[in-house]
Amino acid sequence: MKIASIMAIAKFEQIKQFICHQVEISTWPENSKVPSENALAQQFDCSRMTARRALTELCDAGILVRSQGRGTFVATLKSQSSALEIKNISDEIRQRGHQYSVEVLLIEQRIADDELAITLGIDAQSTVYFSSLIHLENGQPVQLEHRYVNPALVPNYLTSDFTKFTPHELLSLAAPLTEAEHIIEATMPDNQVSSYLQLAENEPCLEIKRRTFSSNGVVSFARLIHPSSRFRLGGRFSVTTKKP
Repeated sequence: MKIASIMAIAKFEQIKQFICHQVEISTWPENSKVPSENALAQQFDCSRMTARRALTELCDAGILVRSQGRGTFVATLKSQSSALEIKNISDEIRQRGHQYSVEVLLIEQRIADDELAITLGIDAQSTVYFSSLIHLENGQPVQLEHRYVNPALVPNYLTSDFTKFTPHELLSLAAPLTEAEHIIEATMPDNQVSSYLQLAENEPCLEIKRRTFSSNGVVSFARLIHPSSRFRLGGRFSVTTKKP
């Protein structure tokens, strides 16, 4: 039986919503095989290419995973982010078919010590902007973000409403990113971080230290802290072999 067409929603989006719903209600639990491109194309009365796009986007979002020669399966449902790309966390969460929300803990001016001044490429004792946010997926904390921002490059940072858009979105508009560097490490959280992220006792975290650059210099330095039980990093790259 074919699914009725909804004119306001593209077919590939209908397929994505259908799959996400089956995962959400546990009709398809983790590691379940999902219908093939051909089966989805027939069910939704669309081309195989449209069905392939839906599956590909859900794989990119970490909802599904492909196994060559076996098919496509429901992934282990931890939040997933790419170690090689900078993505907007609210977009990542919504692409998984989940609800994004944020809790703003603190936005203020601070004075840069020597280490932070070197990191941001500014003078020691200069004013910097600081924000602390908790990003939530379906009401569960998945990232604690502590971010220092160069005020010369983003002068309106302190007056921004981060319940309407993320720091990433603001920085991308104010000082488009040209480069980034990451340091990724496992850490044991202190009591405050454990409380913010609602961690189990003795649960470790995955911390990403990220410095971003624009054509005019260092834009920000962020510490992104994630619960190990609800987050993972993933990435894929191609290897080009030179011909002799």
